[in-house]
Amino acid sequence: MAATIQARDLSLDDLFEQFHLEQTEEEAFFREWQDELPPLSDPEHVWLDRVRANYRGLTASRLISENAVKMVVLSPLLDMAGFYRHPFRLETDVETSLAVDAEDEGVFYKGRIDVLLLWKKLWVLIIESKNARFNVTLALPQTLFYMLSGPEPVSFALMSNGEDFLFAKLSRQPSPRYALSRKFTLVSPSSQELGEVLRILKRFNRLFSQEL
Repeated sequence: MAATIQARDLSLDDLFEQFHLEQTEEEAFFREWQDELPPLSDPEHVWLDRVRANYRGLTASRLISENAVKMVVLSPLLDMAGFYRHPFRLETDVETSLAVDAEDEGVFYKGRIDVLLLWKKLWVLIIESKNARFNVTLALPQTLFYMLSGPEPVSFALMSNGEDFLFAKLSRQPSPRYALSRKFTLVSPSSQELGEVLRILKRFNRLFSQEL
């Protein structure tokens, strides 16, 4: 009987060995987060400023609470990008929560990675923790595993801890390869970082809509 692979237990080395996955730095491989990004309207800029203000207000006196990432930051972005409207839909037939641990100066923290899937093309993984600000790359092994296990030969992902955002693209043809975007952060004094995240999501929307 084949052993069951648990997403929460995987490392990047496991994926490289078991799936023969490779990271590529070929510039042409992942241009979707850089090319043909749609402009944002004035109302969208205003709304993004409000999202940033809400997030800063929430985290000013305490570490981010459970579900705050989705409610305050991610949900408005997905809404503005059009992913809550037909023909897109949220898929719930995936393992929706993974426990994660991290160590900082000898102290162990526990967190959670929540998983969303939109139209079998875009995976969204949200890192949540009451005790520590986990690096967004903590979700990378699980993200790549889900993308490898999905039905699409090419898929995309967004990873976020509420403060930082990282996009990934994976292709299984002719062999499994993936690439990452640069990291975007809300800590930036400019609202352009969050605006770029929204523009990339809107670009994905247009790209997927053309295939439907």
